[in-house]
Amino acid sequence: MTQKLDATALLARAQDETGLDDYGDPTLPERFAVAVEHLNALGMDEDGHRRAADVCHWLLTTRLEFFEDRTRFPIADEVIDRPMFVTGEPRSGTTLMHALMSVDPDARALRFWEVMYPSPPPGRAGPDDRRRALADADWREINTMVPKWLHSHPYNDMLGDGLPEDERTWAFDFRVMTPTAWWRVPMQTVVGGLPTDAVAQYRIHKAMLQQFQYQRPRKYWVLKGFHGFRLTELFDAYPDASLVWLHRDPVQVAASRTMMMADILEGLAGPVDLRAAAKMHLELTRAGIANTMTSAAVNDPRIRHVRYTDFVAEPVATVRDYYTFAGRTLTAEAEASMRDYLASNKGDRHGKFRYSTSLLTDIGEDLQALHEEFRPFRERFGVEIENRD
Repeated sequence: MTQKLDATALLARAQDETGLDDYGDPTLPERFAVAVEHLNALGMDEDGHRRAADVCHWLLTTRLEFFEDRTRFPIADEVIDRPMFVTGEPRSGTTLMHALMSVDPDARALRFWEVMYPSPPPGRAGPDDRRRALADADWREINTMVPKWLHSHPYNDMLGDGLPEDERTWAFDFRVMTPTAWWRVPMQTVVGGLPTDAVAQYRIHKAMLQQFQYQRPRKYWVLKGFHGFRLTELFDAYPDASLVWLHRDPVQVAASRTMMMADILEGLAGPVDLRAAAKMHLELTRAGIANTMTSAAVNDPRIRHVRYTDFVAEPVATVRDYYTFAGRTLTAEAEASMRDYLASNKGDRHGKFRYSTSLLTDIGEDLQALHEEFRPFRERFGVEIENRD
């Protein structure tokens, strides 16, 4: 019989190895225990449990070292000045928008090698720092396990220098169990059930930005995440922030995100029930659109709403417009870098990503009825029906 993971023992092991015991949050052990309960319920074999224990140890020791850095150095004094955020429903062009902003020489974006191995502060690292190489190796492993992910998300070829979503900063907080932290464990992505606390999550996020800004040349932050459900907490954490929100036809969003996640999970955990996946992702899309239509925070003047089709037609012009909105200037050098990026990084460079709205009709949905359901959203943001099939 496979021995189950023991949350208390895993916490003790991390503390023994590091000689540290401050997790930066007294509620962490309780939250970690919930994640361990989830892992134990998966029915993994001995090898799966060993892999899960290794990931737990990595995340726990990383967290201990990260918070120790904040006692050793004045990292908390770092000021995050007017950060710029990109948001929108999945598959709405947010990653490309973020990627373009990330090549601005005056901007700084989160990088996978940083969020995967945040300690010590990168600004204090020497020339022999191996963290970039470690993260590159991690991503080669991920891309080998999930080769189809490169079709829907070709940016994964950036390896450790790739651009994580803001949610990845919460991995060692055990509020998300993202594939970019748990890829070695044979498990599906955890969509819900973990304890969330938006205020605490942005506190961790800000601490990460301070960690990576410390003792480095001053640049402004360009960031990307799914912030629609947490707008009040986002702006409470970053009162001088701005946000650009891309809006796309929800029917296309639901179909595209279904196929993308199916490709990812097939590589990580085996065959996927596409009908069940389509039902889940349609409901998640419905929830996102409902929140967008009902949240008063969506009207915050710090938010710039943009149509996906306008961005696709004129990506650099859309970025320039957002910079103007945010009170920044898109320099000629930054614009040239963005145009070079577009020319050198075609979206189908690893193969064309294919999906169809038939994923929705296969579960009994009528596309015209869905378009009518989402009509108020489309009218509010000027979003037209996309006809791709």
